[in-house]
Amino acid sequence: MLDRYISYQKISLAVKKKVLVSLMYPCVLIVLVILLMVFLITYVVPTFANLYASMQAQLPTMTVYLIAFGTVARKYIFVFAGALVGGIFLFRWWARRDSARHTIDRIKMRLPIAGEIWLKYQVAQLARILSTLLTGGIPLVQAMETAADSLGTPILKSAVEAAGKSVREGQPLSGSLKTSKMFPPLAIDMIEVGESTGALPTMLNSVAEFFEEDVNTRMQATLSLIEPAIMIVMGSFVAFVLISLYLPIFSLADTIH
Repeated sequence: MLDRYISYQKISLAVKKKVLVSLMYPCVLIVLVILLMVFLITYVVPTFANLYASMQAQLPTMTVYLIAFGTVARKYIFVFAGALVGGIFLFRWWARRDSARHTIDRIKMRLPIAGEIWLKYQVAQLARILSTLLTGGIPLVQAMETAADSLGTPILKSAVEAAGKSVREGQPLSGSLKTSKMFPPLAIDMIEVGESTGALPTMLNSVAEFFEEDVNTRMQATLSLIEPAIMIVMGSFVAFVLISLYLPIFSLADTIH
């Protein structure tokens, strides 16, 4: 059983490592983009504002709004930073409550693409834990209780606990999980096949492998679209700032000619 547990930990850590490595580059890119935006707004824009103020130039509407926003942002940047840090601490304090964790889980599940990926990852973890416990000779009901305690999501934990009660009353595992309407139909069908053939641990292991591979594939596809989107947003913002700041200079040049 300890050997199986070690094997499970190796596989679980390998999956988590893949997920973290996949998310690292987009997170770093987002942070750099935010820092660039903050630099342009709080340093470059006020510098041009002082230049145009000394020249008493007639500014286009977009330049006026950008300079006004940049001036306010530079003046209150430490207030904004303090509010952001305070908001993060407040969110972390609120997220520790059970009701907050349920709310956060519901929000995660409703996200367009990330919600499906997150749910499939949790299902893969559940199937892997159940397969390991059943292979080690643990009864199904007890294995479900242990697997529920191992999950980091309160909503799925409640669903597994409710399914465990149904199994204790004589209901099949596939039907009990299907009642919650939270698990993917394919996972339910594979578990049902495993129950009917008497190979439930093996089928649960196959469910875990399938959804882990699906999560990895979907994450790679999603991140391949997110990275160009981030670059487009950054390029559009930089282009807007440059056009707004240099448009008065071009107007002045045309006036001189």
